[in-house]
Amino acid sequence: MKFAQSMVNKKRLIQTIQKLISLDSQNPPGNEEKIAGFVNVYLKALGLKTKTYAFSDKRVNVLATLSGRKHEKSLLLTPHLDTVPAGKNWKMNPFDAKIVGDKIYGLGATDCKGNLASSLEAINSIVEEGIKLDYDLVFAATADEESGSSLGLIPLLERNLLKPDVAVVLDADDFEIVVTQKGLMHLKVYIKGRKAHGAYPWLGINAIDIAARVIVDLKKQRINYKKNKYLRQPTINVGTISGGDKVNVVSDWCELGLDFRFLPGVSEKEFLDRLRRTISKYTSNFRIEIEGIQAPYSINPDHPLVKGLSCAMKNLRIIPRISGSEGATVITFFRLKNIPAVATGFGTESCAHVADEYAYLNNLYKGAQVLVSFLNNYKFN
Repeated sequence: MKFAQSMVNKKRLIQTIQKLISLDSQNPPGNEEKIAGFVNVYLKALGLKTKTYAFSDKRVNVLATLSGRKHEKSLLLTPHLDTVPAGKNWKMNPFDAKIVGDKIYGLGATDCKGNLASSLEAINSIVEEGIKLDYDLVFAATADEESGSSLGLIPLLERNLLKPDVAVVLDADDFEIVVTQKGLMHLKVYIKGRKAHGAYPWLGINAIDIAARVIVDLKKQRINYKKNKYLRQPTINVGTISGGDKVNVVSDWCELGLDFRFLPGVSEKEFLDRLRRTISKYTSNFRIEIEGIQAPYSINPDHPLVKGLSCAMKNLRIIPRISGSEGATVITFFRLKNIPAVATGFGTESCAHVADEYAYLNNLYKGAQVLVSFLNNYKFN
Protein backbone atom coordinates (compact mmCIF):
# COMPACT_ATOMS: atom_id res chain seq x y z
CA MET A 1 0.00 0.00 0.00
CA LYS A 2 1.20 3.48 -0.89
CA PHE A 3 0.87 5.69 2.17
CA ALA A 4 1.76 9.37 2.20
CA GLN A 5 1.08 10.95 5.57
CA SER A 6 3.53 13.83 5.20
CA MET A 7 1.77 15.43 2.22
CA VAL A 8 -1.08 17.02 4.14
CA ASN A 9 -0.39 20.59 5.26
CA LYS A 10 -2.20 21.20 8.55
CA LYS A 11 -1.60 24.96 8.58
CA ARG A 12 -3.08 25.28 5.10
CA LEU A 13 -6.02 23.07 6.07
CA ILE A 14 -6.79 25.29 9.07
CA GLN A 15 -6.69 28.40 6.88
CA THR A 16 -9.11 26.74 4.47
CA ILE A 17 -11.65 25.75 7.12
CA GLN A 18 -11.48 29.23 8.65
CA LYS A 19 -12.21 30.79 5.26
CA LEU A 20 -15.08 28.38 4.55
CA ILE A 21 -16.73 29.08 7.91
CA SER A 22 -16.46 32.83 7.33
CA LEU A 23 -18.54 32.53 4.14
CA ASP A 24 -22.24 32.56 5.06
CA SER A 25 -24.14 29.79 3.25
CA GLN A 26 -27.17 29.36 5.51
CA ASN A 27 -30.07 27.45 3.97
CA PRO A 28 -32.66 28.86 4.22
CA PRO A 29 -32.51 31.45 2.80
CA GLY A 30 -30.04 29.65 0.51
CA ASN A 31 -27.11 31.33 -1.20
CA GLU A 32 -24.01 29.28 -2.00
CA GLU A 33 -22.58 31.78 -4.49
CA LYS A 34 -19.65 33.07 -2.38
CA ILE A 35 -18.53 29.74 -0.96
CA ALA A 36 -18.88 28.06 -4.35
CA GLY A 37 -16.77 30.85 -5.84
CA PHE A 38 -14.03 30.20 -3.29
CA VAL A 39 -14.04 26.45 -3.96
CA ASN A 40 -14.03 26.99 -7.72
CA VAL A 41 -11.02 29.33 -7.57
CA TYR A 42 -9.21 26.96 -5.16
CA LEU A 43 -9.58 23.97 -7.50
CA LYS A 44 -8.82 25.93 -10.67
CA ALA A 45 -5.55 27.09 -9.11
CA LEU A 46 -4.61 23.42 -8.68
CA GLY A 47 -5.15 22.82 -12.38
CA LEU A 48 -8.44 20.94 -12.14
CA LYS A 49 -11.06 21.36 -14.82
CA THR A 50 -14.02 23.04 -13.14
CA LYS A 51 -17.57 23.95 -14.03
CA THR A 52 -20.39 25.54 -12.04
CA TYR A 53 -24.10 24.81 -12.28
CA ALA A 54 -26.90 26.86 -10.70
CA PHE A 55 -30.43 25.48 -10.80
CA SER A 56 -31.79 28.63 -9.16
CA ASP A 57 -30.43 32.11 -8.57
CA LYS A 58 -27.26 32.03 -6.40
CA ARG A 59 -27.66 28.27 -5.70
CA VAL A 60 -24.29 27.29 -7.15
CA ASN A 61 -22.76 23.81 -7.43
CA VAL A 62 -19.08 23.25 -8.26
CA LEU A 63 -17.92 20.25 -10.31
CA ALA A 64 -14.24 19.54 -10.88
CA THR A 65 -12.16 16.74 -12.39
CA LEU A 66 -8.61 15.66 -11.62
CA SER A 67 -7.56 13.54 -14.58
CA GLY A 68 -5.84 10.26 -13.79
CA ARG A 69 -3.45 8.04 -15.69
CA LYS A 70 -6.42 6.11 -17.05
CA HIS A 71 -9.90 7.37 -17.87
CA GLU A 72 -11.93 4.14 -17.86
CA LYS A 73 -13.23 4.68 -14.32
CA SER A 74 -14.13 7.61 -12.10
CA LEU A 75 -14.59 8.11 -8.37
CA LEU A 76 -16.66 10.94 -6.91
CA LEU A 77 -16.00 12.84 -3.68
CA THR A 78 -18.94 15.04 -2.70
CA PRO A 79 -19.38 17.30 0.36
CA HIS A 80 -22.04 20.02 0.48
CA LEU A 81 -21.69 23.80 0.66
CA ASP A 82 -24.76 24.91 2.62
CA THR A 83 -25.49 24.91 6.35
CA VAL A 84 -28.61 25.10 8.45
CA PRO A 85 -29.46 28.58 9.86
CA ALA A 86 -27.35 29.57 12.87
CA GLY A 87 -30.30 30.42 15.11
CA LYS A 88 -30.07 32.73 18.12
CA ASN A 89 -28.37 30.69 20.86
CA TRP A 90 -24.72 30.99 19.87
CA LYS A 91 -22.35 32.33 22.55
CA MET A 92 -19.74 33.18 19.91
CA ASN A 93 -19.96 34.54 16.38
CA PRO A 94 -20.86 31.58 14.12
CA PHE A 95 -18.72 33.00 11.29
CA ASP A 96 -15.56 33.89 13.26
CA ALA A 97 -14.06 30.38 13.07
CA LYS A 98 -12.58 30.78 16.54
CA ILE A 99 -9.98 28.20 17.57
CA VAL A 100 -9.86 27.06 21.19
CA GLY A 101 -7.27 24.37 21.81
CA ASP A 102 -7.87 21.68 19.16
CA LYS A 103 -11.45 22.79 18.48
CA ILE A 104 -12.60 25.15 15.74
CA TYR A 105 -15.99 26.73 16.38
CA GLY A 106 -18.31 27.92 13.66
CA LEU A 107 -21.43 27.23 11.67
CA GLY A 108 -20.72 24.23 9.50
CA ALA A 109 -17.51 23.22 11.29
CA THR A 110 -18.86 19.67 11.53
CA ASP A 111 -21.67 19.82 8.96
CA CYS A 112 -20.14 20.05 6.47
CA LYS A 113 -17.37 22.63 6.00
CA GLY A 114 -14.84 20.57 7.94
CA ASN A 115 -15.30 17.70 5.51
CA LEU A 116 -15.13 20.15 2.61
CA ALA A 117 -11.84 21.55 3.91
CA SER A 118 -10.35 18.07 4.43
CA SER A 119 -11.24 17.03 0.89
CA LEU A 120 -9.83 20.23 -0.63
CA GLU A 121 -6.59 19.73 1.30
CA ALA A 122 -6.41 16.09 0.19
CA ILE A 123 -6.73 17.12 -3.47
CA ASN A 124 -4.17 19.88 -2.94
CA SER A 125 -1.74 17.37 -1.41
CA ILE A 126 -2.18 14.89 -4.27
CA VAL A 127 -1.55 17.60 -6.88
CA GLU A 128 1.39 19.02 -4.95
CA GLU A 129 3.10 15.62 -4.84
CA GLY A 130 2.48 15.03 -8.54
CA ILE A 131 0.51 11.84 -7.89
CA LYS A 132 -1.39 10.43 -10.85
CA LEU A 133 -4.36 8.35 -9.75
CA ASP A 134 -5.37 5.24 -11.71
CA TYR A 135 -8.76 6.82 -12.46
CA ASP A 136 -10.40 10.21 -12.85
CA LEU A 137 -11.26 11.87 -9.56
CA VAL A 138 -14.50 13.86 -9.75
CA PHE A 139 -15.31 16.41 -7.06
CA ALA A 140 -18.76 17.90 -6.51
CA ALA A 141 -19.39 20.57 -3.86
CA THR A 142 -23.16 20.78 -3.88
CA ALA A 143 -25.87 23.23 -2.90
CA ASP A 144 -29.14 22.73 -1.04
CA GLU A 145 -28.33 19.53 0.87
CA GLU A 146 -29.96 20.90 4.02
CA SER A 147 -33.27 21.39 2.22
CA GLY A 148 -33.46 18.18 0.21
CA SER A 149 -30.88 18.62 -2.59
CA SER A 150 -33.45 19.57 -5.23
CA LEU A 151 -31.11 22.37 -6.33
CA GLY A 152 -27.95 20.33 -5.91
CA LEU A 153 -27.12 16.66 -6.13
CA ILE A 154 -30.50 15.49 -7.44
CA PRO A 155 -30.50 17.52 -10.69
CA LEU A 156 -26.77 16.89 -11.17
CA LEU A 157 -27.50 13.16 -11.20
CA GLU A 158 -30.81 13.34 -13.05
CA ARG A 159 -29.29 15.38 -15.88
CA ASN A 160 -26.25 13.07 -16.06
CA LEU A 161 -23.90 15.92 -15.21
CA LEU A 162 -22.46 13.52 -12.65
CA LYS A 163 -21.82 9.98 -13.88
CA PRO A 164 -19.19 8.42 -11.57
CA ASP A 165 -18.63 4.70 -11.24
CA VAL A 166 -18.53 4.94 -7.43
CA ALA A 167 -19.16 7.74 -4.92
CA VAL A 168 -18.00 8.80 -1.47
CA VAL A 169 -20.30 11.27 0.26
CA LEU A 170 -18.39 13.40 2.76
CA ASP A 171 -21.10 14.11 5.31
CA ALA A 172 -20.56 12.01 8.44
CA ASP A 173 -18.76 12.16 11.78
CA ASP A 174 -15.86 10.60 13.64
CA PHE A 175 -14.54 8.38 10.84
CA GLU A 176 -17.72 6.38 10.46
CA ILE A 177 -18.38 4.59 7.17
CA VAL A 178 -22.11 4.54 6.46
CA VAL A 179 -23.08 1.39 4.54
CA THR A 180 -26.85 1.44 5.02
CA GLN A 181 -29.66 3.78 5.94
CA LYS A 182 -33.36 3.77 6.56
CA GLY A 183 -35.93 4.75 4.02
CA LEU A 184 -37.97 7.87 4.65
CA MET A 185 -41.57 8.74 3.87
CA HIS A 186 -43.22 12.05 4.80
CA LEU A 187 -47.00 12.13 4.65
CA LYS A 188 -49.88 14.49 5.30
CA VAL A 189 -53.16 12.93 6.43
CA TYR A 190 -56.31 15.02 6.03
CA ILE A 191 -59.33 13.88 8.06
CA LYS A 192 -62.78 15.39 7.56
CA GLY A 193 -65.55 15.55 10.13
CA ARG A 194 -68.82 17.49 10.48
CA LYS A 195 -69.25 20.82 12.21
CA ALA A 196 -71.58 21.37 15.11
CA HIS A 197 -71.96 23.72 18.06
CA GLY A 198 -69.54 22.88 20.88
CA ALA A 199 -72.47 22.58 23.27
CA TYR A 200 -73.96 19.76 21.15
CA PRO A 201 -70.94 17.67 20.08
CA TRP A 202 -73.14 14.61 19.40
CA LEU A 203 -74.56 16.48 16.41
CA GLY A 204 -71.17 16.64 14.72
CA ILE A 205 -68.22 14.42 13.87
CA ASN A 206 -65.01 15.61 15.52
CA ALA A 207 -62.05 15.15 13.14
CA ILE A 208 -59.57 15.79 15.96
CA ASP A 209 -61.06 12.96 18.02
CA ILE A 210 -60.70 10.65 15.02
CA ALA A 211 -57.09 11.73 14.51
CA ALA A 212 -56.34 11.06 18.19
CA ARG A 213 -57.68 7.51 17.91
CA VAL A 214 -55.64 6.95 14.74
CA ILE A 215 -52.46 8.16 16.48
CA VAL A 216 -52.99 5.90 19.50
CA ASP A 217 -53.65 2.94 17.22
CA LEU A 218 -50.54 3.57 15.12
CA LYS A 219 -48.35 3.88 18.20
CA LYS A 220 -49.60 0.56 19.61
CA GLN A 221 -48.90 -1.42 16.46
CA ARG A 222 -45.98 -3.82 16.27
CA ILE A 223 -44.15 -3.66 12.96
CA ASN A 224 -42.64 -6.88 11.68
CA TYR A 225 -39.23 -6.33 10.14
CA LYS A 226 -35.99 -8.10 9.38
CA LYS A 227 -33.35 -6.98 11.88
CA ASN A 228 -30.38 -4.99 10.62
CA LYS A 229 -27.15 -4.98 12.66
CA TYR A 230 -26.53 -1.32 11.80
CA LEU A 231 -30.02 0.12 12.25
CA ARG A 232 -32.70 0.40 14.91
CA GLN A 233 -36.30 -0.71 14.37
CA PRO A 234 -38.68 1.17 12.02
CA THR A 235 -40.31 4.27 13.50
CA ILE A 236 -43.44 6.37 13.13
CA ASN A 237 -43.33 9.97 14.32
CA VAL A 238 -46.29 12.36 14.46
CA GLY A 239 -44.44 15.56 13.67
CA THR A 240 -47.32 18.02 13.31
CA ILE A 241 -51.03 18.19 14.07
CA SER A 242 -53.53 20.95 13.44
CA GLY A 243 -57.29 21.19 13.25
CA GLY A 244 -60.45 23.00 14.18
CA ASP A 245 -61.56 26.59 13.79
CA LYS A 246 -62.71 27.61 17.28
CA VAL A 247 -62.88 26.17 20.76
CA ASN A 248 -66.70 26.07 20.82
CA VAL A 249 -67.06 24.42 17.40
CA VAL A 250 -66.83 20.69 16.72
CA SER A 251 -63.82 20.38 14.44
CA ASP A 252 -64.66 19.29 10.90
CA TRP A 253 -61.00 18.99 9.88
CA CYS A 254 -57.68 17.75 11.20
CA GLU A 255 -54.30 17.43 9.52
CA LEU A 256 -51.45 15.17 10.64
CA GLY A 257 -47.83 15.26 9.48
CA LEU A 258 -46.26 11.80 9.72
CA ASP A 259 -42.64 10.68 9.44
CA PHE A 260 -42.07 6.98 8.65
CA ARG A 261 -38.56 5.46 8.76
CA PHE A 262 -38.21 1.92 7.42
CA LEU A 263 -35.43 -0.59 6.88
CA PRO A 264 -33.93 -2.07 3.73
CA GLY A 265 -36.11 -4.93 2.53
CA VAL A 266 -39.34 -3.09 3.40
CA SER A 267 -41.27 -1.06 0.85
CA GLU A 268 -43.06 2.21 1.42
CA LYS A 269 -46.22 0.49 0.08
CA GLU A 270 -46.37 -1.68 3.20
CA PHE A 271 -46.44 1.41 5.42
CA LEU A 272 -49.02 3.13 3.22
CA ASP A 273 -51.31 0.09 3.25
CA ARG A 274 -51.00 -0.19 7.03
CA LEU A 275 -51.83 3.51 7.44
CA ARG A 276 -54.90 3.30 5.18
CA ARG A 277 -56.22 0.25 7.04
CA THR A 278 -55.72 1.96 10.39
CA ILE A 279 -57.51 5.19 9.45
CA SER A 280 -60.33 3.24 7.77
CA LYS A 281 -61.22 1.70 11.16
CA TYR A 282 -62.39 5.15 12.30
CA THR A 283 -63.50 7.02 9.17
CA SER A 284 -63.81 6.72 5.43
CA ASN A 285 -63.57 10.47 4.96
CA PHE A 286 -59.82 11.02 4.70
CA ARG A 287 -57.05 11.71 2.22
CA ILE A 288 -53.32 10.88 2.29
CA GLU A 289 -50.78 13.06 0.51
CA ILE A 290 -47.20 11.85 0.01
CA GLU A 291 -44.79 14.75 0.45
CA GLY A 292 -41.55 12.87 -0.04
CA ILE A 293 -40.05 9.40 -0.27
CA GLN A 294 -36.45 8.25 -0.06
CA ALA A 295 -35.85 4.55 -0.50
CA PRO A 296 -33.68 2.68 2.01
CA TYR A 297 -30.11 1.97 0.99
CA SER A 298 -27.45 -0.62 1.65
CA ILE A 299 -24.10 -1.64 0.20
CA ASN A 300 -22.13 -4.81 0.88
CA PRO A 301 -19.60 -4.12 3.67
CA ASP A 302 -17.08 -6.04 1.52
CA HIS A 303 -17.34 -3.50 -1.32
CA PRO A 304 -13.99 -1.92 -2.32
CA LEU A 305 -15.24 1.49 -1.13
CA VAL A 306 -15.72 0.19 2.41
CA LYS A 307 -12.54 -1.88 2.42
CA GLY A 308 -10.51 0.97 0.95
CA LEU A 309 -11.65 3.53 3.50
CA SER A 310 -11.26 1.05 6.38
CA CYS A 311 -7.72 0.23 5.31
CA ALA A 312 -6.76 3.89 4.98
CA MET A 313 -8.09 4.60 8.47
CA LYS A 314 -6.37 1.61 10.04
CA ASN A 315 -3.06 2.71 8.55
CA LEU A 316 -3.45 5.94 10.53
CA ARG A 317 -4.32 3.94 13.65
CA ILE A 318 -7.93 5.05 13.43
CA ILE A 319 -10.62 2.48 14.15
CA PRO A 320 -13.20 2.72 11.32
CA ARG A 321 -16.81 2.64 12.47
CA ILE A 322 -18.95 0.69 9.99
CA SER A 323 -22.41 2.06 10.66
CA GLY A 324 -25.91 2.76 9.47
CA SER A 325 -27.80 6.03 9.28
CA GLU A 326 -31.16 6.46 10.94
CA GLY A 327 -31.61 9.69 9.02
CA ALA A 328 -31.74 10.34 5.31
CA THR A 329 -28.47 11.20 3.62
CA VAL A 330 -27.83 11.75 -0.07
CA ILE A 331 -26.39 8.27 -0.62
CA THR A 332 -29.88 7.07 -1.57
CA PHE A 333 -29.87 9.33 -4.63
CA PHE A 334 -27.01 7.28 -6.06
CA ARG A 335 -29.09 4.11 -5.73
CA LEU A 336 -31.47 5.40 -8.42
CA LYS A 337 -28.53 5.53 -10.83
CA ASN A 338 -27.06 2.18 -9.71
CA ILE A 339 -23.91 3.92 -8.45
CA PRO A 340 -22.34 2.25 -5.38
CA ALA A 341 -21.92 4.85 -2.64
CA VAL A 342 -20.89 5.19 0.98
CA ALA A 343 -20.78 8.16 3.35
CA THR A 344 -17.90 9.05 5.62
CA GLY A 345 -16.58 12.12 7.38
CA PHE A 346 -14.49 13.66 10.09
CA GLY A 347 -16.81 15.99 11.98
CA THR A 348 -17.76 15.63 15.63
CA GLU A 349 -20.71 13.50 16.63
CA SER A 350 -23.72 15.38 18.04
CA CYS A 351 -22.30 18.73 16.90
CA ALA A 352 -24.25 19.12 13.66
CA HIS A 353 -27.13 21.63 13.75
CA VAL A 354 -26.33 22.85 17.27
CA ALA A 355 -25.35 26.23 18.71
CA ASP A 356 -21.58 26.68 19.10
CA GLU A 357 -20.93 23.88 16.60
CA TYR A 358 -17.32 22.74 16.50
CA ALA A 359 -14.95 20.18 15.00
CA TYR A 360 -11.59 18.86 16.15
CA LEU A 361 -8.80 20.18 13.96
CA ASN A 362 -6.72 17.06 14.44
CA ASN A 363 -9.60 14.93 13.14
CA LEU A 364 -9.92 17.11 10.05
CA TYR A 365 -6.16 16.79 9.55
CA LYS A 366 -6.30 13.00 9.92
CA GLY A 367 -9.36 12.98 7.66
CA ALA A 368 -7.38 14.64 4.88
CA GLN A 369 -4.64 12.03 5.38
CA VAL A 370 -7.23 9.25 5.17
CA LEU A 371 -8.55 10.63 1.89
CA VAL A 372 -5.06 10.91 0.37
CA SER A 373 -4.27 7.30 1.29
CA PHE A 374 -7.68 6.03 0.17
CA LEU A 375 -7.60 7.82 -3.19
CA ASN A 376 -4.01 6.86 -3.86
CA ASN A 377 -4.69 3.16 -3.27
CA TYR A 378 -8.26 2.68 -4.46
CA LYS A 379 -8.92 -0.34 -6.66
CA PHE A 380 -12.29 -0.79 -8.34
CA ASN A 381 -12.25 -4.57 -7.91
